[in-house]
Amino acid sequence: MTTGVTGGRGGLRHFYEDPHVPVSSGSDRAHRQLRMLKAVLAEADGQQVIVDVGCGDGAATGMVRRLGHTVVGVDWSMMALRHARRHDLLLIRGGVDAPGLPLGDGTVDLVILSEVIEHLVDTDSAIDELHRVLRPGGRLLVSTPNLAAWYNRGLLALGIQPIFSEVSLRGVYGRPGSQVAGHLHMFTKRALTEFLTARGFVCERVDGAPYQDVPGVLRPLDRLLCRWPSAASILLVQARRA
Repeated sequence: MTTGVTGGRGGLRHFYEDPHVPVSSGSDRAHRQLRMLKAVLAEADGQQVIVDVGCGDGAATGMVRRLGHTVVGVDWSMMALRHARRHDLLLIRGGVDAPGLPLGDGTVDLVILSEVIEHLVDTDSAIDELHRVLRPGGRLLVSTPNLAAWYNRGLLALGIQPIFSEVSLRGVYGRPGSQVAGHLHMFTKRALTEFLTARGFVCERVDGAPYQDVPGVLRPLDRLLCRWPSAASILLVQARRA
């Protein structure tokens, strides 16, 4: 789970400052984030300005920083930012809600939104703000849990709350697991791509990724279904600002 921005509501900010809420990106998330970054950077010319919104501990973007790019990490959580400092990132405490990012229009080459969009209160304003700071042709990399993951389809058929979804910030109800994730919005592949398109982006690529907490006996199936992003555990979207 990411330590993401949340739209500025006091209760949500307190949730992300709770010491029991993880600030670590986790190795699986960090590595898939890094793979997405490297694929885009391989096509780029020169030093890039990269903004990691909801950077958490900055594990993946810290690796990119060492390649010589300018990397800005953004997070509401002071705990997360303290961890991210060791990666020599430029850090901003805040989010994409009002008053927005302290960055000029069209000044950013690449924005990372890795498992953050599901934590946002106002997704429309947030994506509009990212569209503003990106240069024309700049890339937005989004990853988020898939509401229509293969196991969620089965759980819903049995009347069980889907994995990743939340009804409370104080406890887990009606679904497997014990960790409160703080997810406020959930997306299918179709919903996410239509939403980004409506906000002025062109979705260039959609991939699937596995989920690290799938039981071992089911992991081969989880990896296999990454070939069908609509049913994969995690959605990975590469979009370009039109």
